[in-house]
Amino acid sequence: MDTRIVCHRCRQKFTATANAEVVFCPHCRADNPNRPVRKPSSASSQEHGKTSPRLIGKSMKEKLRKLLHGDAPKPSTSPSMTTVTSYSKRCALDDSGDAVPANKRAVLCGVSYKKWKYKLKGTINDVKNMKGLLTQKYGFEEQNIIVLTEEQLDTRLIPTKANIENCLGWLVKGSRSGDSLVFYYSGHGLRQPDFIQDERDGFDETICPVDFLKEGMIIDNDIYTTIVKPLPTGVKLHAIVDACHSGTILDLEHVYDRQKGEWIDNRPPSGVRKQTSGGLAYCISACEDDQVAADTSALNSKTMNGAMTYVLIEVVRAREQRSITYGELLEEMEKRIEQANQQGCLGGSGILSKLFGPNLTQKPLLSASEEFPVYEREFEL
Repeated sequence: MDTRIVCHRCRQKFTATANAEVVFCPHCRADNPNRPVRKPSSASSQEHGKTSPRLIGKSMKEKLRKLLHGDAPKPSTSPSMTTVTSYSKRCALDDSGDAVPANKRAVLCGVSYKKWKYKLKGTINDVKNMKGLLTQKYGFEEQNIIVLTEEQLDTRLIPTKANIENCLGWLVKGSRSGDSLVFYYSGHGLRQPDFIQDERDGFDETICPVDFLKEGMIIDNDIYTTIVKPLPTGVKLHAIVDACHSGTILDLEHVYDRQKGEWIDNRPPSGVRKQTSGGLAYCISACEDDQVAADTSALNSKTMNGAMTYVLIEVVRAREQRSITYGELLEEMEKRIEQANQQGCLGGSGILSKLFGPNLTQKPLLSASEEFPVYEREFEL
């Protein structure tokens, strides 16, 4: 019989054989006594963040717990629930596993953390705006787009860790030459120490599902393994990530330095290659790995939006029938965000200001699975 273990070093959960006295964590190789994970009682539900994040430092973990916990949600209404409710509206997850997937598919994830004290107010608008861009400009059909938000009635579409990972698997499953895939994420992002020496800066980048204090974050290594590594020849993937510390969230080997006008080698120092299976992967991130991103109403007085998402959509839509290259898109986005930043418009969300201070700087970043001429290749989803 197998047991579930939580590593004492990296806090990642894994399965071990019950009769082994000591087991090694497959993620950080630390040795652990073979003690199964104990489920917390309802009386201690407010403390479930103490052992759950994937290696948040003790002080950072305590800050996050205090900042994110307003009135702790009752266990019976926890958004981490993954049981499918009886809901009549079908989504792409209901399609038969034998069906040929559509050649344009997307997973759009907006996490607002609405049950916590410091929620993000712009993520739902971000997802709606991105969905509109995909359907109206790039020909994606609504039934081939999965939207994960806390507003969803179907519990499979709540942005929990398990649900996000499941939908990412759906995105790439059955991919064929000519397919165009999009993963969009708007929410909190964090960094954690890298234990396997595959990060040049010594940190893994992560995204934070709505239940990350309990189930842990989704790290860049896992995102790469799920949606980048299996990409077959002829398949194109775009990830657009509006989160703090999102620069190399896909672990792609090439990062474009716009100031120098050249590609920077981002291959792991361990020598491990982070390649696709022949396909092309692109990532447009809200900021570099050591920067934070703003959730703001400065760019649209009527609603809250992620600054990067709002600017990207505005720049692309402004071209109407004309195409735009990756270089032009990146240049225009950075220019508009910097203008707003200089005017003091980007104050950021409450949690970012409290954790990282009021001076937010963000420069959108482009990374890719291959080098290419950014002012010649057209941006096309």
